[in-house]
Amino acid sequence: MSWRMGRFEARPAERVLLSDGAPLALGARAFDLLLALLERRDRVVTKNELLDLAWPGLVVEENNLAVQIAALRRLLGPTAITTVARRGYRWAEPLDADTLALPRSTDRPGLDRIERRLLAIVVADVVGWTRQVARDPLEAVRRWKAVRAELIEPSVQRQGGRLVELTPEHVQLAFESVVDALAWSLALQAQLADRRLVDAHSALHMRIGIAVDDVIVDDGKLVGEGVHVATGLQQLSTHDEVLVAEPVWLLARQRLAALFEDLGERTVRAVARPLRVFRARAAEADEGAASGVARPSRQWGGRPSLAVMPLRTTDDQADAYFGDGLAEQVTRLLSANRSLFVIAHSSMLRYRGLDMPVAEVAAELGVRYVLTGTLRRAGRDLRIAVELHRPPEPQAIWQQGFSGSDGDVFAFQDHISGQVAAAIDPQVQDAELAQLSGQRTTQLDAYDCLLRGVSGLYAFGKPAFSAAGEFLRRAIALDPKYAQAHAYLAQWHTYRVGEALTGTQGADAHLAHELAMRAVQLDPRDAHALAVAGHVQSFLRQRFTEGLDLFDQALALNPSCVSAWSRSGTTLVYLGRGDEALDRVGNAMRLSPFDRHSFTYNTTRGMANFVCARYSEAIGWLAKSLRQNPDYKAARRWLIAANAQAGDLTEARALAQEFLADDPAFTVSGFAAWYPMQAPHGERLYEGLRRAGLPP
Repeated sequence: MSWRMGRFEARPAERVLLSDGAPLALGARAFDLLLALLERRDRVVTKNELLDLAWPGLVVEENNLAVQIAALRRLLGPTAITTVARRGYRWAEPLDADTLALPRSTDRPGLDRIERRLLAIVVADVVGWTRQVARDPLEAVRRWKAVRAELIEPSVQRQGGRLVELTPEHVQLAFESVVDALAWSLALQAQLADRRLVDAHSALHMRIGIAVDDVIVDDGKLVGEGVHVATGLQQLSTHDEVLVAEPVWLLARQRLAALFEDLGERTVRAVARPLRVFRARAAEADEGAASGVARPSRQWGGRPSLAVMPLRTTDDQADAYFGDGLAEQVTRLLSANRSLFVIAHSSMLRYRGLDMPVAEVAAELGVRYVLTGTLRRAGRDLRIAVELHRPPEPQAIWQQGFSGSDGDVFAFQDHISGQVAAAIDPQVQDAELAQLSGQRTTQLDAYDCLLRGVSGLYAFGKPAFSAAGEFLRRAIALDPKYAQAHAYLAQWHTYRVGEALTGTQGADAHLAHELAMRAVQLDPRDAHALAVAGHVQSFLRQRFTEGLDLFDQALALNPSCVSAWSRSGTTLVYLGRGDEALDRVGNAMRLSPFDRHSFTYNTTRGMANFVCARYSEAIGWLAKSLRQNPDYKAARRWLIAANAQAGDLTEARALAQEFLADDPAFTVSGFAAWYPMQAPHGERLYEGLRRAGLPP
């Protein structure tokens, strides 16, 4: 096949452009653009689509496209390619008669033949359409016709998309540009929202899923896994949402003014593997939380973000332990700066000992700044060197060395934190950092006990868990005013209750409350202490309003407080507010994407989906939690109930028998007597446990 245009001939198979039979010098990108314009000669081809076609998978500046178009015009003549203002380009010259029979694009992709195409697939539907028709069929049809004629049909063609199916219960479109597909979807949701504000009677809500894949186009139908993925995402979404698969996020995140919330891995029907899913929003539509608390998953690009790498040390294990503690405290101090988002220290431990380029770390975490450092200790003498990087700049933007004894470690932490914050944001207020650092212990031994206690906090039922309590009590004995030690010991007693590790549940609950409130009294500006107190109030005392108020205080002080985001999500689950809980735990995952304790986040996600009656999703998240920590009884209880409610009684009963082997004293009524899950969702939980065969 070839394309003939007067004295010019383009031969795709040979990738050559001829003029009067002689080959012309033409770069690969320019040739790809020429073919793209010829194949789509009956319509305007958007700039985003051309960028996708000529630079697939790459993020390039738009001026690269203009340069290549100019090169084509120099060879083919200034009138060969027409610029359509604010939209794109179109082939303008006639083709020879024997090329006109070649396939032309239509309003549906490749309807005249069977072929494979790499396409962005958009699937959407009207939420609650069946109910609307049952309530008032004439009004429902009127609303849909208005949306179809005024919003969908005209905009699809303008955006370079093709309609495959257009009914209120199944809208399917194909775009050759991922960016165009997402831009169209976000614009449609915004237009629908505008209509609802003006006229409540036109209140149509839609949900949209987007995937990109190599699909088969067969007689007007799209066939392939990408179609199943897009359909599954549409079914996962709630009203007014746009959910996208990970490849869409990768291609669109730097080329569209949109915000993405990582929802983690999800399972969808007809797709064997779990999918990483993102919720997309138009950037200008996000105004933050009504309370004024910044939501990291939605506003990550709006303020500087930072990761503190574990300090590189010698092979001495004690040095590594000390270095981790130093990095954790620097992270904590920087998190108190409300102009920054800071990745949680627990997620950074995965980089310990890895010789990974700073730019790759920044890209993997999605942060703008990375702090690295080295620690050397000889006896009590310390030498610390730190560097602040801003990729892709090759050199550190700030660096400094410190020498002294281990008794100077707290001064080092303060100085490093203050200098890093000032290097990132010269306007930062040092008062916040000073207030935080002034409340912690000055006892190095108490600090060491705290680090050792925290390391065993999640080793449920193992000797390390019992040792964690001893270390935390020793830290308080060494420094009775150590707020962090009080908060972590309160957390330890809370786990004893929740994981059935105590025979004196009431005593542990009382101690957890006393310790948590003492921590807040000692340091009312410690966000983690406030978060622990909030969880104690809701989990052990069922004082949900007080708990949520403490969480809000924590997040107002420190929007990077992972424990406040995750634990407030759990509290919202107790109240039956599943989707809000998912939003909260999504913020925790954004701040700590590789947290070694992420099994708690996945448990909350499972609980939230259970509350929303999405049992298959709940099973997926809870099973993942148990793969991460098989001893976590909280996840095991919910997984049993989710399987029972999903109808898989065989699996539920098998899990129940395993659970009873570890906790033979368990009864559903005893559990329900203290567990804070509120009606009616609590009844579904307890019913599931009973149906699985657990003792009533």
